[in-house]
Amino acid sequence: MLQYITSESVTCGHPDKICDQISDAILDACLEQDKFSRVACESVVANDNLIVAGEITTTAKVDYEKVARDVVRKIGYDSDEKFYNADKVKIINFIHSQSPDIAQWVDTGWAWDQWIMFGYASNETPNLMPLPIILAHRLAEKLEEVRQNWTLNYVYPDGKTQVTVIYDENWKPVWIDTILISTQHAKWADQDKLHEDMKNFVIKPIIESFSYKLEDVRKILTNPTWVFNVWWPVWDSWLTGRKIIVDSYGWIWRHGWWAFSWKDSTKVDRSAAYMARYLAKNIVASWICDKCEIQLSYAIWVVQPISLYVDCFWTEKIAKEKIIEAIRNNFDLSPAWIIAKLDLRKPVFAKTATYGHFWRDIFSWEKVDSKGIFEKLK
Repeated sequence: MLQYITSESVTCGHPDKICDQISDAILDACLEQDKFSRVACESVVANDNLIVAGEITTTAKVDYEKVARDVVRKIGYDSDEKFYNADKVKIINFIHSQSPDIAQWVDTGWAWDQWIMFGYASNETPNLMPLPIILAHRLAEKLEEVRQNWTLNYVYPDGKTQVTVIYDENWKPVWIDTILISTQHAKWADQDKLHEDMKNFVIKPIIESFSYKLEDVRKILTNPTWVFNVWWPVWDSWLTGRKIIVDSYGWIWRHGWWAFSWKDSTKVDRSAAYMARYLAKNIVASWICDKCEIQLSYAIWVVQPISLYVDCFWTEKIAKEKIIEAIRNNFDLSPAWIIAKLDLRKPVFAKTATYGHFWRDIFSWEKVDSKGIFEKLK
């Protein structure tokens, strides 16, 4: 039986992702001056308003308003015509310090609340990620690229991509069913030209890099509403942490119940999710299974995870108990150990706020430097 699996991504100009980028840029700005900064900063966008709120404990001196405006301007919202202008946006600051009741436990390296996190890897792509989400991310990146380099000078910052991949009965990707691209554009843009440009300058180069051809895609949809000029926050509000499936594995495998962006790595719902991905990727990279999902759960005031679950979806080539034993014997998995292992005191998080937190080897949790531990189990 064939399975149709769909994943989506968004460009950096999507209003929810603006919020993620502002929050993570504030986190990085704090970490640049104080690597022990504790940050939980959320953002909200509506009309020409921007709210930043949350708790920050740091010795860093950061102009939060400037950081926010710089993010908006860098994205490309620099004129009234685009419905959001970095120089005119009204910013409201509700940032305060962290609760001392929480801080006393974070300072000891214990988990500060109860959390359940997941990490996943699959050998269906070189990045060891599901094909639908990787295609969606790459298309969104390409859409952003042709805007930034003026290849398509009528494209504006807000955009979305969606990809449906057909899997066979063995859960192997065999065909691309549908590619959907929606992009904000100038009022004067010609829609027929836009549709052809999306095929030739965005879709074609990306799918060819995956050894597909344009004619291999069964359906291509571009701007189905035909006109996409008015920016969405004119009608609605948008905030940090509303694209968590875009951030992870794209509707195929599980995600914990919290977002990654807006918080530092003392919060295990971010750092342990990165460690779960690191473990899953190194396990699959060792070729002892084709797929792997890791679940880690933590309790408040408890240093070690209270559970570790491994699922290889019947693709494991060795006993799963050996994989679990190797994890327990070689990885501490306490919050403090994870931070040290993945070097999470550095200001690297602004880059995670667009095009997914996983698959790009610029991040420490994407390295496969521990695969030898699992290769020895063969």
